[in-house]
Amino acid sequence: MSRIQTTFATLKLSGKKALIPFITAGDPHPEQTVDMLHGLVKAGADLIELGVPFSDPMADGPVIQRASERALVHKVGLRNVLSLVKEFRQQDNKTPIVLMGYANPIEAMGVEKFADAAKDAGIDGVLTVDYPPEESTAFNAMLKARDIDPVFLLSPTTDAARVDVIVNQASGFIYYVSLKGVTGSKNLDVVEVAERVAAIRSQTNLPIGVGFGVRDAETAKAVAGIADAVVVGSRMVQEVEKSTASNVVENLMSLTAELRAAIDA
Repeated sequence: MSRIQTTFATLKLSGKKALIPFITAGDPHPEQTVDMLHGLVKAGADLIELGVPFSDPMADGPVIQRASERALVHKVGLRNVLSLVKEFRQQDNKTPIVLMGYANPIEAMGVEKFADAAKDAGIDGVLTVDYPPEESTAFNAMLKARDIDPVFLLSPTTDAARVDVIVNQASGFIYYVSLKGVTGSKNLDVVEVAERVAAIRSQTNLPIGVGFGVRDAETAKAVAGIADAVVVGSRMVQEVEKSTASNVVENLMSLTAELRAAIDA
C-alpha cells in the first residue's frame, strides 16, 4: 500500500478523520517550507497538500494565487518543490505529501521524468487540476507503478456517470470540492455536502476528503462528521500571509492544533 492508503487505513482503525492542510511551496520563502511542513505534522496534520507555484491557476482563488506569486518571486518551480520534499523526507518518512498543481510544469519536465523524480523525492500523491481522467490514463499508470496515488477532484456538478469515470482512475482518496467556484470563495452548505458525499460513497470505497470551503474549527468539525478527511487550504495560506518570517511556523501550528482538536471532538 502507498503511504496515503496506509494512513487512511490506520486512521479508520482508530476511528479518526484525517486533517489535510495545504500550503504553497516557497511561500513566504523557500527556506521556510521544510520547517513549515514539520510544524504542520507536529501540530496534528495527517497528510499535507503541497502546492506547486504556478502563474496561471484555474481552481485557486485570490488567496492561493497570491501565495504562488510570492513563491514565484523566489523562482520556485517544480524541481525546487521536489527538492524541498526530499529534504523533508530526511526527517519524516511517514507523513504523506500530495502535490497539487497544474499540467504545464509536468509536461515541461516530461511526464515520465516527473514520475521518476516524484518517486525519488518521496511524493505520495499527485493532484493535477487540469489533467482530465480520459486523457491521463498513461500518466496515472506511471504514478501507480511507483506507488504514487493520482488524486482527483469531484465537484457539486459532477454527475454519476462522470464520478464512475473518475473513481476508476483515482487512488489514495477522492477530493470533493464542497462548492461551485474557486478555493476560499464562500461558505459551504454542510447539508448539501453530506448528500453529495453519501452519493459518492455509493460509487467508490476510496476515502473522501472535503475542501474548498473549510474556514474555521466549527466548519472542520462539521465536515469531519461526514467525510474521511478535512482539507484546509485558503485559511492556512491566509495565516501564512498575515504572519512574519519569525512567527509563521508557530502561527501555522496553532491553527492546525485548533483544527485538529475540533476534528477529534
